[in-house]
Amino acid sequence: MARQIISTPKAPAAIGPYSQAVKVGNQVFLSGQIGLDPVTMEMVEGVEAQARRVFDNLAAVAEAAGGSFADVVKITIYLTDLANFGVVNEIMKSCFAEPYPARATVGVRELPRGALVEADLVLVLG
Repeated sequence: MARQIISTPKAPAAIGPYSQAVKVGNQVFLSGQIGLDPVTMEMVEGVEAQARRVFDNLAAVAEAAGGSFADVVKITIYLTDLANFGVVNEIMKSCFAEPYPARATVGVRELPRGALVEADLVLVLG
């Protein structure tokens, strides 16, 4: 199967050697997004604002791939402080409907650009 690179200006441009997403067949693999504003490429302030921006960025890439959060089968969330789990969990709940996708939440020492939260997704279209 051919790989299709997915890109949108509605999400931050890649800040390294990767694509925003790669589509293979009906599966779409989204790279991790942090709380960067796609216009200014500056980090938004605070964990709540960053988490909202992360999900907005992921939604934009999913849409560019022809999907939405309804197509998400797996999400991985990375937090520099697991004390922020509740805040991020509530924001995620506002973005997804039941049945929720599979999820892993991982505590990490640090993230790019000093981000407090990062997330990536896997979608299955159709």
